[in-house]
Amino acid sequence: HLYFKGHNTDTTPTIRQSPVSNADTAMVNGDRAHEHTEETDSKQDGNGEADGGEESNEQEVIVIQDTGFTVKIQAPGTEPFDLQVSPQEMVQEIHQVLMDREDTCHRTCFSLQLDGNVLDNFAELKSIEGLQEGSVLKVVEGKILKHQGLSIMMTKHFGDETGKRKKKGSEMEQIDCTPPEHILPGSKERPLVPLQPQNKDWKPMQCLKVLTMSGWNPPPGNRKMHGDLMYLYIVTVEERHVSVTASTRGFYLNQSTTYTFNPKPANPSFLSHSLVELLSQISPAFKKNFTALQKKRVQRHPFERIATPFQVYSWTAPQVDHAMDCVRAEDAYTSRLGYEEHIPGQTRDWNEELQTTRELPRKNLPERLLRERAIFKVHSDFAAAATRGAMAVIDGNVMAINPGEETRMQMFIWNNIFFSLGFDVRDHYRELGGDAAAHAAPTNDLNGVRAYSGVDVEGLYTLGTVVVDYRGYRVTAQSIIPGILEREQEQSVIYGSIDFGKTVVSHGKYLELLEKTSRPLKIQRHSVLNEKNDTVELCSSVECKGIIGNDGRHYILDLLRTFPPDLNFLPVDGVELSPECQRLGFPRQHRHRLACLRQELIEAFVEHRFVLLLYNASTANGECKGPLEGKELEESIPGLAQAKELAETLVAEDGSSIDPKSREVVLNACKAVGSISDTAFDIRFNPDIFSPGVRFPEESADDIQKQKQLLKDAAAFLVSCQVPTLVKDCLDHSALPMDGASLTEALHQRGINVRYLGTVLEFMEKTPAKAQLEHIYRIGITELITRCAKHIFKTYLQGVELSALSAAVSHFLNCFLSSFPDAVAHLPPDELVSRRKNRKRRNRVPGGGDNTAWASLTPSELWKNIASEAQSYYHFTLQCVDQVVEKFGLQKITLLREISVKTGIQILIKEYNFDSRHKPAFTEEDILNIFPVVKHVNPKATDAFHFFQSGQAKVQQGFLKEGCELINEALNLFNNVYGAMHVEICSCLRLLARLNYILGDHPEALSNQQKAVLMSERVLGIEHPNTIQEYMHLALYCFANNQLSTALKLLYRARYLMLLICGEDHPEMALLDSNIGLVLHGVMEYDLSLRFLENALTINTKYHGPRSLKVALSHHLVARVYESKAEFRSALQHEKEGYTIYKNQMGEAHEKTKESSEYLKYLTQQAVALQRTMNEIYKNGSNASIMPLKFTAPSMATILDQLNIINGIIFIPLSPKDLENLKAEVQRRQQLQELGKSEEPAEDLVANTAIFCYGRERRAVMDESQSLWTRKPSSLNQHK
Repeated sequence: HLYFKGHNTDTTPTIRQSPVSNADTAMVNGDRAHEHTEETDSKQDGNGEADGGEESNEQEVIVIQDTGFTVKIQAPGTEPFDLQVSPQEMVQEIHQVLMDREDTCHRTCFSLQLDGNVLDNFAELKSIEGLQEGSVLKVVEGKILKHQGLSIMMTKHFGDETGKRKKKGSEMEQIDCTPPEHILPGSKERPLVPLQPQNKDWKPMQCLKVLTMSGWNPPPGNRKMHGDLMYLYIVTVEERHVSVTASTRGFYLNQSTTYTFNPKPANPSFLSHSLVELLSQISPAFKKNFTALQKKRVQRHPFERIATPFQVYSWTAPQVDHAMDCVRAEDAYTSRLGYEEHIPGQTRDWNEELQTTRELPRKNLPERLLRERAIFKVHSDFAAAATRGAMAVIDGNVMAINPGEETRMQMFIWNNIFFSLGFDVRDHYRELGGDAAAHAAPTNDLNGVRAYSGVDVEGLYTLGTVVVDYRGYRVTAQSIIPGILEREQEQSVIYGSIDFGKTVVSHGKYLELLEKTSRPLKIQRHSVLNEKNDTVELCSSVECKGIIGNDGRHYILDLLRTFPPDLNFLPVDGVELSPECQRLGFPRQHRHRLACLRQELIEAFVEHRFVLLLYNASTANGECKGPLEGKELEESIPGLAQAKELAETLVAEDGSSIDPKSREVVLNACKAVGSISDTAFDIRFNPDIFSPGVRFPEESADDIQKQKQLLKDAAAFLVSCQVPTLVKDCLDHSALPMDGASLTEALHQRGINVRYLGTVLEFMEKTPAKAQLEHIYRIGITELITRCAKHIFKTYLQGVELSALSAAVSHFLNCFLSSFPDAVAHLPPDELVSRRKNRKRRNRVPGGGDNTAWASLTPSELWKNIASEAQSYYHFTLQCVDQVVEKFGLQKITLLREISVKTGIQILIKEYNFDSRHKPAFTEEDILNIFPVVKHVNPKATDAFHFFQSGQAKVQQGFLKEGCELINEALNLFNNVYGAMHVEICSCLRLLARLNYILGDHPEALSNQQKAVLMSERVLGIEHPNTIQEYMHLALYCFANNQLSTALKLLYRARYLMLLICGEDHPEMALLDSNIGLVLHGVMEYDLSLRFLENALTINTKYHGPRSLKVALSHHLVARVYESKAEFRSALQHEKEGYTIYKNQMGEAHEKTKESSEYLKYLTQQAVALQRTMNEIYKNGSNASIMPLKFTAPSMATILDQLNIINGIIFIPLSPKDLENLKAEVQRRQQLQELGKSEEPAEDLVANTAIFCYGRERRAVMDESQSLWTRKPSSLNQHK
């Protein structure tokens, strides 16, 4: 994993190399020192409680401003260099920098000395006497130890991948402007090869032919006493075979050969402390190539080299020659199978690490940063280890702890992680849906772990949990509670139930701890009856088990019912849902009875109820008026602000200080919205309602009735409020999914489970503006089909033995996507054994049955299964299954991408012919790999996020500089917690680039955006919708920096990727085409420019309506190109269209209408002048006296202005006086808002020379006085 380097001004460990050592100033994101404003003292700790006392706040400010200093590092054999360090760092971190630097990386065994004194690795720099600005630290080589000798072998490899890089903005050569044929508007071709551009000139550099452990290992006793640690066998590029001794004093050649052991030094003897130096002595080719490799590696951007915290797999890969590599072979086995105990640090006590990091102190900012960083590091390591273990389990490389049982019932322990398969063993889930419930339970449990980890209550512990889907199996990986394997479950569980509520126990300490989580998670404390009819009190669902480990910690596990059940998918006898649910055909039968509501839905529902409460209170009427839209309510209620204040006071206190009448009004309102408290607004859910086997005491009957009603209301809220809201957001383009993953994210943000996908699609079908939702509908259908195919693929794969895997996968893809009518599976011929012999499988995979049943699948059968799966799971009818691709205008390449990403298939990157009726599209050689699909908890950097929000607030108020500084600081803190690579750092860099651009610092904007692009490709994937967005922003900043050809190449790349993932018919394509058209206009490629701009006009007209201001702007852009071509008639025609829209929408007096009118006059004059000239030529022939016509090529400045406008950035020139007035107005409105009187929010005024909206939420650009910041998305990842 990565160590954390970062920034100049910082708290906790951050190291930065100075420009002396590396032009890229290694791994640095935020390049400047930024000081803090008063925002710091609003910091909150992990529990969300503000730090008490002003002293601590002041102290934090000091810590953050604590600047670093520079020391000089002197290493043997290299020039001294400067290194910037921070006082909070440990000496160990300087060690790590040296081991990552190209010129010192081969030294693994050294100490750092200051004035002859060896520095302690774990000492903080500030505690070292005499260490100050300019101090010289000497690197002194020490005695070599065995594990350090081992690690040196890995240097053979590093840099080996150089040259296999994607196209990036900075290194693109001059190009002509012609786009490739396949990305022109209207092209139907969707090639796959350009997805990963290959560098044709790249040749791997070979430094050595063989470097491996010698067969003479381990050293015999007498040689150990001479200091021999191990022997290496090396073949150099020059074909010299040598044997090397690694001893405690260094490396030297010995006289051993393949068949004779002679450990004496060879002649001439040469002892080197570094293997690299020894090899450089004996092999000139090694010396030359190794140096060249290092140079190449230094030239690459650091972001191309750093490891990402979580593995990102690509669904396509080029064919790579498999070269012989002894180091790789050894590494593959020594680090995973039988050798764990010999390698220090390999077998980690994951549970201890996960829980200890949670126990770290969190009183002030440096402590919280250290804690969050440790939590994140351990989580990402655990996720990586759990994924490797899960794959080893399914591949049959791990022995089960219960080997005598049936394969599907087996459990495994590997590397201190417990693994179980997603099957219903011992009929545990029989009443809940059997295997379907057992498959759903791990993800529900993971959501519960995520929720409790987010609340982060001190003293309450959850298990490290990772859910891995691999080769059709679901594996749950969990850390192990100390002592749990030594006792029976019945003895261990002291809270909750092990049999779904038949026997239930409770525990005072657990109730106390869970009580703290009940408010944020909206869980009601409630009583249930146990088998003896005694009342037992719980503050969670009955399935939630409490176990005290041998370490004395209170663990909770089995959190699969953390959130209340979804009644729309849980038919219960005698329970009638609301009329709106019934109209839509609910309740519906689901595969299992574990369907829960999402946490986002619970939060949205409670917020909605709060607005209802205010409505009821403000109209002084205690009766509930039925479901109402929150925002509309807020605008229409008189006295709402006072009621809100009153309700909040009631929540905060016991309400005794409020006059009885007001109190009664609010209490009646609380009752009407289903609050559980009689004195305040407090909505919570009982997760055990409708659980089979759970019984409640009679005295709580009223309460149970209320809870049942609340669940019905929540189910109704989802279908009557959240689904329409999603469709509305899609219509006004504030939600703009491009592929299945972004559609799923949009559903989840609004609390809609994916099982409602069919309902959402049906709702869209019935929407009057159906045509404007075509892109979303198509993405939805693609998602529905590929999810159904995934369900079928899962069971299909379980019956395939390992040797037939690639044949089975290619056969499935042929049935799914190929037009070849009778796809026949190629059963793998057995190359080794006669067919007549009865072959028995030695290695049975879990759950395997008849291992050739998969071969009989046919395309028609598969599509029939997909249609029935769509009906039974999503309750959606797929009409005319045979022509589904043609009917909905789906792209087969998109279907291939979606199914591959969902199931973990990796295919060879080449062109596939899906339409051939003579041969299948895929062969078994095209399936390169199957990788795991992993779900895990993502720990958050809370302080960094608070800084980010403070920065947003500043920008909202118009203080762009201050906002920029705060966001820079957020970036530093994100780096501190996550290391250099993370999706949230990517968002931060994107916003910084946008602010730099608006503040006029174009080079800095380009630099930050380039980092955002590189990072997005690494952490999200090369064709992720976010990466496409990043390319577009980078293209704009390249254009502003006069890198026109680069800007075009980036836009072409973005268009290619977008065609691949969602096709041409998408509103975002209009924006992309407008950008391309404008840049082409700027480089005077008028015909090409028109193709793209006219396509943008068509798409805008379709998705925004012919009267939209976006369409008016499109008409204007097309008119300008026609003007440049001197085709004034066409230009006039388009500008007239635009003028009409402006006049109808904004009136004659509006500035835009006037501008358009002026331009029309100018075009008319030009047209008349041209006609006169033509007439003159016709009349007088060659003697005509021709007035010179003005054909103006567009200036770069006007093109850039237009680019800014279409990308949602409008610069408004303001005088200093205007600015002062505007700032005063903002302050006045803020004061009014604080008093609850303001009608118009202050944020709508941006006190600067720029107004901008960000990313996907582009409204009609002309009246774009609303910035991104006025919306408050639920997580950083949504700031697209």
